[in-house]
Amino acid sequence: MTVRDPRDELPEHLPALRAFAMSLTRSSAAADDLVQDTIVKAWSNIDRFQAGTNLRAWLFTILRNTFYSDRRKRKREVPDPDGIHAAQLSEKPAHDGRLAMNDFLHAFDKLTPEHREVLILVGASGFAYEEAAEMMGVAVGTVKSRANRARARLAELLKLEDGEDLLGHDPSALAVIGKSGIAAA
Repeated sequence: MTVRDPRDELPEHLPALRAFAMSLTRSSAAADDLVQDTIVKAWSNIDRFQAGTNLRAWLFTILRNTFYSDRRKRKREVPDPDGIHAAQLSEKPAHDGRLAMNDFLHAFDKLTPEHREVLILVGASGFAYEEAAEMMGVAVGTVKSRANRARARLAELLKLEDGEDLLGHDPSALAVIGKSGIAAA
């Protein structure tokens, strides 16, 4: 006795599957979608079907499980027919940070070596003015003066107002230019 490939038998079960789907969904369009999902799942997992067992029962189980899984999923969804909730969802594009960093690097490159050095030591590396002065071999007042002029020049090159950050008041800005210096936000 030759055993038929279960894929060849699938079309025979379509009317019964559709009737069962109609009894669950009460909608012909939803029933058709459910039957289609069932057939796709059955076809994709045909290797799990045990030859010689009841193919119709296996298909009905897939259909039933698909129906109830979708139903559980829909329970957790929030209806939004007017798009009000979706309109409130937004994400700032990731490229803004890269663009701001690009602008910062171009402006930073235009600073004098002394200004870059002091901003790296005091702003980016977090050294105290006294520590930076010792490393640079200059007076503390010189470090403070250079840092202040460097910040002002950098803000001017970036066309920033006092205290404005690179991303236009975004709390996740890469750096802040202000009286306190360049600091990670």
